[in-house]
Amino acid sequence: MSAYTTFCAALSRWSLRAAVLGLVVLIACVQWQVIGRYLFNDSPTWTEPVALMLVLYITALAVAVGVRDAGHLGMESLVALLPQAAQRVAEALIHACVLAFAVLMAMAGWEWLTLKWDEPKPMLGVSEGLDYLPLVIAGVLIVLFCIEHLIALLRGQDVEEAGV
Repeated sequence: MSAYTTFCAALSRWSLRAAVLGLVVLIACVQWQVIGRYLFNDSPTWTEPVALMLVLYITALAVAVGVRDAGHLGMESLVALLPQAAQRVAEALIHACVLAFAVLMAMAGWEWLTLKWDEPKPMLGVSEGLDYLPLVIAGVLIVLFCIEHLIALLRGQDVEEAGV
């Protein structure tokens, strides 16, 4: 296992753990909202925007891990019908397209993040730009993971799931 693969596996594990932690916090926020509304008849104003922001981060991290662990949707049955050499070319093309999309996603996310950074989020007082940070994080992670897949294809290896 190369140092780059070890690095990507560690990033993937960290991302998955952060997403799970975010999910736990999201569940706690929603429960607090429900308890506040129905038990105390006074729901806190911060729970809904925090929950919405957590959904963005959880999704971004989970998507990046899904790309690394090949858990994303694909048309593998079509690729499997091709000869072995054409399968490798098709897989490389797929990873290159995902990589290009991730670069665009990170760049656009960064642009929006910088444009919205000075705007405070109502009811939270944090930057509105934090809503766009997950695009940047996921984009960078997906780029790193696609590069790992392309290197593995060139070496004739498979990328193993990082596990938790």
